[in-house]
Amino acid sequence: MFRTAFCSALLLSAFLAGSSAAHAENRLALVIGESAYRAVPSLPNPANDARAMSKLLTDSGFEVTTAADLSQKELNQKVGDFTAEIAAKGPDTVALVFYAGHGLQIDGENYLVPVDVDPKREADIPLQAVRLNDVLNTLNSVPTRMRILLLDACRNNPFPALNQTAGRGLALVDTKTGAPGTFLSYSTSPGAEAEDGQGSDSPYTSALLTAARTPGLPIEQAFKQVRVAVNKATGGRQTPWESSSLTEDFKFVAATDARDANAALPPAAANTPKRTVDQWKRDLQGKQPDAAHEMIVADGTLEAYQAYDALFSKSQFAPEVREWIVRQSKMLAWKEAVLINTAASYRSFLAQYPDTDLSITARTLIERLRFKPNPLPQVAALNTCTTPSAPSAPSQLKKADIAPAIQQTPPVVIKKVAVTPPREIDPPVRTLPPSREVYVDGPVYGYGGPPVRPFRPARLGWGGGFQGGMMGRPMGGFGRRF
Repeated sequence: MFRTAFCSALLLSAFLAGSSAAHAENRLALVIGESAYRAVPSLPNPANDARAMSKLLTDSGFEVTTAADLSQKELNQKVGDFTAEIAAKGPDTVALVFYAGHGLQIDGENYLVPVDVDPKREADIPLQAVRLNDVLNTLNSVPTRMRILLLDACRNNPFPALNQTAGRGLALVDTKTGAPGTFLSYSTSPGAEAEDGQGSDSPYTSALLTAARTPGLPIEQAFKQVRVAVNKATGGRQTPWESSSLTEDFKFVAATDARDANAALPPAAANTPKRTVDQWKRDLQGKQPDAAHEMIVADGTLEAYQAYDALFSKSQFAPEVREWIVRQSKMLAWKEAVLINTAASYRSFLAQYPDTDLSITARTLIERLRFKPNPLPQVAALNTCTTPSAPSAPSQLKKADIAPAIQQTPPVVIKKVAVTPPREIDPPVRTLPPSREVYVDGPVYGYGGPPVRPFRPARLGWGGGFQGGMMGRPMGGFGRRF
């Protein structure tokens, strides 16, 4: 009896230690629900989703800031204030942002859509909406333990002016190309649209509210359950997607007893390689189609889906699986084209996918790149005005030692002409012997005086107004542009 009591005390002590450790960090959350859109029909569920998520996160130990129906200015302000709160709490902070509402991809960039937008053309979205990369960069600007972004923002595009030219859903973002410690979840896979749902909450939020309340369940396992639940609830039309660069464990709710702690599956190691198609085939071999389908949906990798398609090509899930494979492959090719950001990269994309929702965007970007300024060529410094020096001794170099390019270049006869250089270009750099004076726009000094820097007029360049989805393109997952 004493031994049993002693073991129970040890288990209780271990649980209490683990539970307190799970809540040792600061937890801050910003929850946004955009329902009352002014220029398009309102969305019924984002406001409900935001209220339900606020309660879940409050119960999970988060200090929650809830906001609804924000304009662009208000949304930017909320993100800025939230970042200031994170900075005040310190680096041991888990920062979570939940957004429910409309989201768009324009020219490969993702945008959160405030309630006051009224675009007439694609070029209006960068001016009226909030770029997802700007939100990510703002959160990355302060030290945190981890950043979690949950986006129920892949609903249908409600703007008629953009329906024919903008891509569907959201573009793919790889958190591994940004700061480590980021977890990003979409309510459906990139390039697809999510459903608002018939109930009080969207299918994504409903599944998340259930999975996140499971005691001791790591976040990666929770979202595997979310994927399976949403896929079943929508008849395969919607499958959530996420990207993670987390380096630490996170649970919404700590384990309540040792049984919960043991039941929770450990998160996959960060350096664990993805399974190949052949490995997935071996894992799925001999299983029933529905059980195998649940396995690949929970995993969410292209290799798992390709293995299922090879083994169960006649199952009831085969059309859904093939559609997912085509869409995911297309979005991976689109991401590569946007990262390379050349006319050739977009032509390569069009060669693979000539007739998709992204074809018009690809052709538009090819046309825009015609007007992208080329870098100025590197011109060797001119030295045509140097004072003649004494003849030097004949060179001892053999003809074979002379660079072929120099051998083939005909001699150039330079005729000195006293011409005042125009103000728009740099004057030639003069090399003068000692005791000569240098004349510049300013005081005159002889050698031995203060150092002289020749006057160089400023060059005219291209302004920044052609960035942000207009003339410029992002070069990486987190906001780099050319």
